Amino acid sequence: MIKMINFAWTIPLLPLLAFLIQLTLRTKGKKLWVSWIGVISTFLAFLYAVFLLLQSFVWNRAITDWKVDWLHIGSNVITVGASFTPIQIAMLFIVSLVSCLVQLYSMGYMKDDGRSNTFFAYLSLFTFSMLGLVISPNFLELYFFWELVGVCSFLLVGFYFDRESAKQAAKKAFIVTRIGDVGLFIAICLLYWQVGSFDFAVVKQAVDTNQLSAGMLTLIAILIFVGAVGKSGQFPLHTWLPDAMEGPTPVSALIHAATMVAAGVFLIAETYWLFEASPTALTVVAYIGAFTALFAAVIALTQTNIKRVLAYSTISQLGYMMLGLGSLGYGAGFFHLLTHAFFKALLFLVAGAVIVAFRHEQDIRKMGGLWKQQKWLAVMFLIGSLSIAGIPPFSGFFSKDEIFLAVYHSGRYTLFVAALLAAFCTAFYMFRVYFLVFTGKEPGEKTKSLSWHFQVPIWILAFFSIFAGFVQFPSHILGEWIGVTESSTLWWIPVAVTLIALLGVFLAYAIYQRRWVSAAKIAKYSGFGYRLSYRKFYVDECYQAVFVWTLKGLGWILMGWDRFILGGVAQFIKLLPRQLGEIGSFLQNGQVQRYLLISIFGTLILLLSITAGRLIG
Repeated sequence: MIKMINFAWTIPLLPLLAFLIQLTLRTKGKKLWVSWIGVISTFLAFLYAVFLLLQSFVWNRAITDWKVDWLHIGSNVITVGASFTPIQIAMLFIVSLVSCLVQLYSMGYMKDDGRSNTFFAYLSLFTFSMLGLVISPNFLELYFFWELVGVCSFLLVGFYFDRESAKQAAKKAFIVTRIGDVGLFIAICLLYWQVGSFDFAVVKQAVDTNQLSAGMLTLIAILIFVGAVGKSGQFPLHTWLPDAMEGPTPVSALIHAATMVAAGVFLIAETYWLFEASPTALTVVAYIGAFTALFAAVIALTQTNIKRVLAYSTISQLGYMMLGLGSLGYGAGFFHLLTHAFFKALLFLVAGAVIVAFRHEQDIRKMGGLWKQQKWLAVMFLIGSLSIAGIPPFSGFFSKDEIFLAVYHSGRYTLFVAALLAAFCTAFYMFRVYFLVFTGKEPGEKTKSLSWHFQVPIWILAFFSIFAGFVQFPSHILGEWIGVTESSTLWWIPVAVTLIALLGVFLAYAIYQRRWVSAAKIAKYSGFGYRLSYRKFYVDECYQAVFVWTLKGLGWILMGWDRFILGGVAQFIKLLPRQLGEIGSFLQNGQVQRYLLISIFGTLILLLSITAGRLIG
């Protein structure tokens, strides 16, 4: 058992080994065997993570870090290795579990795809990247896996490369997240310049002993947050996340639940000691998080594609996590990250099953009546919806309650109200989807039946979506494990949040189930407000006009300058000696008559010049 602990750093190597094998068998291996290689390797990583969780969470035993020297830069030593703090172990558990379930689900979802072997290889590489990221003991190693996660998302979002929309979405995800990555890279450079080390422990000691000035701390913390904004889809770098729905639905579940978007929140949690030293940085995190939560929730109210509704709900929930972290609710933000992984993965996998059942239809306006044919899917989606809406006793209720409590105790009452409005919107748009998809008129034709590959992951995620919240209620053992002191509880906050969520559910029921109010009339009377929400506040259009068109115009101007001005000058300089040479060749042709004529003309020009000079003088 002790030897197993000592080799915990090998956990990410299991999916990496699977990736290498799958890559080798990509063109020749049978689909069934190639897919099972990924599932088994990720399941073994999950079992190892469960073992570590038992050691740390249940038996309270420390897990030894592993480090080896990599580079020597002067007197500084750069190391690589693995560390196992409580939040890292918790993330190992979440990432490996959700990844394993998504791969099992993909065996049913991708069985008819001709490139499924490549798809499963990409999933294994994605899992390796995220597992490596969460156990990184220093900024440099984290940044390596951070970029590798971005590359994997590019490959998976653009998996259907024959579709123009998928290619554009993949490029957009890669470019937009790079903007945030530049901020993180600059922060890492500044930290090494100031401290001389990339190790979290060394940098934390430098922060604790006030080796960095207040201004430098704030700058570094905000730059790290910029990196998290890109990966976690916070405003204004959120636009790539809805477009990432162009990838297969299992990819959406993995990106939105446990990997890429979770990386940004995890980064803030992992370096929270840096943010605690800068109240300004925490304020920035809180306000950006609150705005993102409400902004994305309002957009989700009017979207008609089931996956895009869930995409904007992810952005909104990530905003909640940032709001909690920025309000000194370290435990609350991280707790919501854990519960969100379960209910968001559940919602996406159910959405994928719904899309398959309706023969790949994604428009919720063209669905309906699925309750009568697929009751178990309706129940599963209802569990996920109740959890994300914050209805007790589902897991989302407990984590959201702690975020609201942290925000209220921070004294930022404006942000508290914004979070309440976002909670109302969340309940409304989730049950809008539920009533449109699962109730109403029964589909004209029988929906497609689903294999056990779909059902098993969904049932497991539903279990966690119901019961995961009880790790923090009523004993707060999760907070004690990660070293958080809990705030005093206020009874009216969970009551108020629940009532507001129920109001959103009732309004969706009145409009989309009972039809007491016409949704079309509401959209008509809302006018410009409805169009703003439906068109996502024209953020993409603004970016297109301000950045894309401007940069393209500048590119055309510079190309014209380079081609016609600079190129013209270069061509003139090149042609001038050539033309002079051709004139000389024409004159020096060996004919005595031409030489005599040139001599006469030259003499006449010389005499005329002398005469003109005397007259002028």
